[in-house]
Amino acid sequence: MARLPLIPLDAMPAALQHAVERGRRSRMLSSTAPVQVWAHRPEVALAWLGLMESLHTDSLLDERLRELVRLKIASITTCQACQLARKSDTVTEQDIACMAADSEHFTPAERAALHYAESFASDYLAIDDEYFSRLAEYFSTEQVVELGLFCALMLAGGRMTLVQQAY
Repeated sequence: MARLPLIPLDAMPAALQHAVERGRRSRMLSSTAPVQVWAHRPEVALAWLGLMESLHTDSLLDERLRELVRLKIASITTCQACQLARKSDTVTEQDIACMAADSEHFTPAERAALHYAESFASDYLAIDDEYFSRLAEYFSTEQVVELGLFCALMLAGGRMTLVQQAY
């Protein structure tokens, strides 16, 4: 049970209801419960969902990479809702079983992104120039910026969902 009251979907402002509907259709949202908590601040919830939607639908990073990164961060935040959700069919159960950042199962670009995401979520002080040099081997500057934004959003969202028990 959520630690904060859930706003019923039909009691949300229309713009927030529409954002939730879009998020569910696109699989960006696997649960409405977090948004039902955030709906106590509808303008902020809309801004959060807007950033999520932008990174989900207009991304410079491919869908598979984003889903791998999301699941890697979910394994660190231990948010079960985040771990169980599947936002893309491009990641298989075998991928999830091989989630180690150094697994040969993944492409070099995927390994670099997973290593960055793991450090971002658990040992961010270890991220140094070498990390960025490695990322630059596979990603443009714009993609590296987006990867950082995506990691930050997934880390914050997962922790917030877990702490609020809004699954």
